Amino acid sequence: MNTNDTDIIVGRNPVIEALKSGRPINKVLLSRNSERHSAIAEILRLTHGKGIPVEYVFSSTLDEVSPTITHQGVLAYAAVKGYASMEDLLAVSRDKNEPPLYCILDGVEDPQNLGAIIRTAEASGIHGIIIRARRAVGLTAAVARASAGAVEYVPVARVNNIAQSIETLKKEQVWVIGIEKEGHTDYTQVDYKIPTAIVIGGEGKGLSDLVKKRCDYLAAIPMVGKITSLNASIAAALVMYEALRQRNSSTHH
Repeated sequence: MNTNDTDIIVGRNPVIEALKSGRPINKVLLSRNSERHSAIAEILRLTHGKGIPVEYVFSSTLDEVSPTITHQGVLAYAAVKGYASMEDLLAVSRDKNEPPLYCILDGVEDPQNLGAIIRTAEASGIHGIIIRARRAVGLTAAVARASAGAVEYVPVARVNNIAQSIETLKKEQVWVIGIEKEGHTDYTQVDYKIPTAIVIGGEGKGLSDLVKKRCDYLAAIPMVGKITSLNASIAAALVMYEALRQRNSSTHH
């Protein structure tokens, strides 16, 4: 973890104040052996209410990442921007008066990849991105840099459960397309002009089984080389641009 990379908030009271002020937070680290102090209880209550992930770590880990010695067993990583809600994403589509078009990321961990995906999403007219709260990268300073400013324009919703969010979108009549090498359909044969969410798996892992089961279709990107999978941001870019191409050609008829 590179401490210069993210705004780090250190100590019990500063973290409580940041949480109360509604400042966007990626995650909170708590020392495993911190005594059950009322300040810790307050931090747990606030993070729980806002759906912010909490990780319990050894004190030595906090010593390593904390810019100061007096972290009091508490440290928070600030996000560069607030997260949107699922409602916000649906509102974006309504405001644009277009059928919804979202990109769901099932566990992307590399900030370069997330930044690149946000950048392409902005260029290709995606209405919003949905990411996982745990075991995935959030809106860090590195992600913002890799997005070349696009992070300011693309709403990113962070959810605890991707499979559940897929169900929410289905209730809104959004078709969910998982991009998976075992997919039976070529990704260019999918109709993206209807309300669509494109699901991309994390680096090297692909889509989780539960998420695969929830998708309406699994589509594949055909490949002829020896390497079995594309980088997550390249796969996302191909599919997002195919969606843009289809939507553009349908409006020009």
